[in-house]
Amino acid sequence: MKTSTDTISQIQFQLTSSLIPTSSATRSDESWARIFSMMISSADQIEHLYAAPSSALATGDVGDRANGYFVAGRNMALPDPESAYKMMTDINNKDVTYKAQFSELSQVKSSVAQMRDAGGSLGSIALSSGNDRIQAGLQDFVAQYNIWIRHINPDLQSGGLLADTQAAQATRFELEQNFSNPFFGAGDGVHGLRDLGVTIDPDTRLASLDPVRLDEMLTNNKQGVVDAVQEFSANFARSARLLNSDGNFILKQLGNLNRAIHYISDNQASLQAEFGTGNPARPTGHLAEALAVYNQSYAA
Repeated sequence: MKTSTDTISQIQFQLTSSLIPTSSATRSDESWARIFSMMISSADQIEHLYAAPSSALATGDVGDRANGYFVAGRNMALPDPESAYKMMTDINNKDVTYKAQFSELSQVKSSVAQMRDAGGSLGSIALSSGNDRIQAGLQDFVAQYNIWIRHINPDLQSGGLLADTQAAQATRFELEQNFSNPFFGAGDGVHGLRDLGVTIDPDTRLASLDPVRLDEMLTNNKQGVVDAVQEFSANFARSARLLNSDGNFILKQLGNLNRAIHYISDNQASLQAEFGTGNPARPTGHLAEALAVYNQSYAA
């Protein structure tokens, strides 16, 4: 049987290594560090569980013992069973949170692939395309972009599932920058999509198309419109493709989350035997929904 010191060292090492990116990752991706910081805070508590003076439960009868536990889930062989119980409660909650984040970020990955295709489809617009066809193409793209934004925005708000996830934040930022790039169509006197009437609301982050402005540009400078749209299309599709590429934000963060999830799964029984069961996680709302998707689609 492992000694207390061996257990502490093993957990601290595993919590660290399970969340550190592979050698291809760069330190610019701070999201893994946030996860590491959250998890290692639990590991740091372990050192106190064996050193702290014994503390009795404030209330309640000790009841029956089963396998060294209180029926309430504390391991009374520890000098400070209550702190151990709280630590395991924290780990139980993190297990649920990481799974829900993995589910949501996987959805972001799929959505970015769809947006890549939507942006790339604008490249078929040519000078021979009718004005109605050009306007319909831009309007369809704006509508698809807004569907994605409406889905991801709640996750990025304070308290949202991906609020502290750099991969999701960077994804929205990188795709949004294409709308404000002033160089698309510059060779024909156009200053990006804004001259075509396509803009992003700074508060809602939703895109909109002003059909009157677009009609004016099509009448006065159709070549510039076509060039701007084609350049936007190529750049937007490239941005989306890079975001989903190996070694970039999304896949690196999914890998980090997956390692943390599997470390907890592989060691949960031994951790509970050592420190008590902790309170089970009780997810609600969107957290519960995302967890259900994870359990259905990604759980081994």
